[in-house]
Formats: sequence, C-alpha cells, structure tokens
Amino acid sequence: MYHPHISGKHIRPICKFIFVALIASTASGADRSAKMVAPFHIQAHRGAGIEYSENTLEAFEHGWKLGVTPECDVRTTTDGVIVCFHDADFKRVPYKIDDAKKSDRVENSAFADIEKFDVGAFRGPQFAGQRIPKLEDVFAEMRGRPERLLYLDIKSVDLEKLAAVVHKQNVEHQIIFTSEHHKLIRDWKKRVPESLTLIWNRGTEEQLSKKMASLRKTGFDGITHLQVHVHVGDMNSAEPFTPSSSFLKKLGEELKPRGVVFQVLPWECSDQRAFDKLLDLGAASFATDYPEVALRAASRFRERTAAHASN
Repeated sequence: MYHPHISGKHIRPICKFIFVALIASTASGADRSAKMVAPFHIQAHRGAGIEYSENTLEAFEHGWKLGVTPECDVRTTTDGVIVCFHDADFKRVPYKIDDAKKSDRVENSAFADIEKFDVGAFRGPQFAGQRIPKLEDVFAEMRGRPERLLYLDIKSVDLEKLAAVVHKQNVEHQIIFTSEHHKLIRDWKKRVPESLTLIWNRGTEEQLSKKMASLRKTGFDGITHLQVHVHVGDMNSAEPFTPSSSFLKKLGEELKPRGVVFQVLPWECSDQRAFDKLLDLGAASFATDYPEVALRAASRFRERTAAHASN
C-alpha cells in the first residue's frame, strides 16, 4: 500500500497549520450559537503508530513532537499502579522474557516485576531498552503543557483511582477518556466533567446502526468524540469502505451540529486515497497507525477546501 513520508523539517509547520485550520473546518451551526465544539485531533494509535514502539513515554514524546495526540492503553498492576500497556498478556511485546511469564498479564503482576521489561525492541533495535511507564509519569510530562493531549483507552482501571491521578497532575483538560462502553464514559464524566471523551465503535453496519440508535436516545450524553472503525477495500471500486460511504456521511452530518467530533479509524490502512475520501465524506478526525499519512491528508484537504472557497 502507498505509504508516503514527510521529512522531519516539514512536519512541525504543517502540524501547526493543520491544527488551527481544521478546528475551523469542524465548525457548525452550534458554533454560531456560541456552543464549543471539541478540537480536531489526529490520534496516533498506541502512541506514535506502527513504526514506533507502543505505549512508551518515548512513543508519546514522538507523537507530541509530530503534532498529533498519542493514544495510551491503561491497565492496573496487582499493587495498584496504573501503567501503559495494550495487550492482555506478554506474548507479543516484551523482549526476551521467561517463557513462563509470557502468558501472564499486567493485572496479575506487581509493577516491580514488569517495570524492567524491554517493550521497545520488538519493534526494532533502535527502540531497545524502552520500558512500561507509569501513567502518572506520563502525566508529569504533560503538566503545564496544555498542547500535550492524550487518549486514555481503558483496559482495566478503577475510575476513582484514575481520577485521583488525573486531578493530582492537573491534566483534566488534556485527557480524552476512551472506551467502547457508553456507561463507563458517563460514569467518568461524573468524576472528571472537564475531560474530553471518545466512544469507539466497531462491527457490521447493522450492528453500528443499532448502537447509534441507542446513543441517540441519550442525546450522545457525555460524548465529545465518536470513532468508527472503517475497513478499507479496493480504492478503485465503487464502494471501498465498510461500513459504507453513505453510512459514514450520514453519521458525520448528524454528529456535527451536536458538537461531537466524528473520528474514523481506517483499519491497518496507509493508502493516502482512503484518508482523502474519508475527509470528503465528513470525517473530522482520524485515529491511525500512520500519523504522517493522516497529517498529509488533512493538509491536502484544507488546501482543496480553501481553493474551492476562493473560486
């Protein structure tokens, strides 16, 4: 698949331009009524995308440097330490650990038993020596730097303990609480009403339609971002997306006046054309393993929109 790259010297100015310009591009009638619309984000899946380590402080730093918003998966150790780690076990990511430990999980381990795991080398020798971070240490790198935002994808964590860490580090406005479960999001908003939220959704178009109907009954209560997983097929076909283009366009049109950011995750896709078309369909945000591709697509979209407006 097509996988363009942008050299580092060009990324930062592009990102600044995109962030400001695309906040404006998500404006709706709700804005004109002085209702705030959540800001535009490009979410870097598991920290900084497929070409970097996962859920490490170094990955988050790289994502922030790119100008995107890293995603952090959160789990809790047996001794109550909230850490950043995606998988349910240790089979894939930690490098050169005992075979007996590979079937274990964060939730059955004390932090002292996993803090020295090498969780970078599986992605390449240039990431060797990177460790599982405490979430509180990540927040410490965000405190006082409001431009640094972070998605928190909830795997296993006590909400009261998580809220306590968020309040301690004063990052209430910098986190985007992320879950597949609406009840969990509503419970979270009672504890940290200032935070942004994202509900992610996957499944067939029929399954997604039923879930949207359920959310609609609540007025999308507590939700500031809504994500749909999109599977990308042949971009030369009449319908390359599942769910369909018509479903995505209609959903985007419904969410916009509600002030809910419509985010799509083109699953395992690095094809520039897919990102371009999804923006044309009304996507206001991306989650992606390929943040550089998303950045380029957003820049191109803004250029096309500006050129059309001037004609």
